[in-house]
Amino acid sequence: MNAWLIMVGAGVITFGLRFSFFYLYDKADFPVWFRRSLHYVPAAVLAAIVLPGLAIRNDAINFTDNPRLLAGIIAAIVAWRTGSALATMIVGMASLWLIQFWL
Repeated sequence: MNAWLIMVGAGVITFGLRFSFFYLYDKADFPVWFRRSLHYVPAAVLAAIVLPGLAIRNDAINFTDNPRLLAGIIAAIVAWRTGSALATMIVGMASLWLIQFWL
């Protein structure tokens, strides 16, 4: 029973924190710098999710023999140059397959 209470409590707290930003966004008077900084949150969260998947291989950070990291760098360059998510995914996956085929 304790495990269920912990899970429900964690869910309520998580929901409350996330909902508070939606609820308070128009009601609270946040400074301009804070509102501007919120635009960078999705990119920072995505980078925090993706980068460990690219850099960690065999339970260690590996920069030398890592095809995922090289393909991720290629995809990042394509994303920077084109701004197209579709082109980034296509080039990233194609480069990963080609690099894995060569290695």
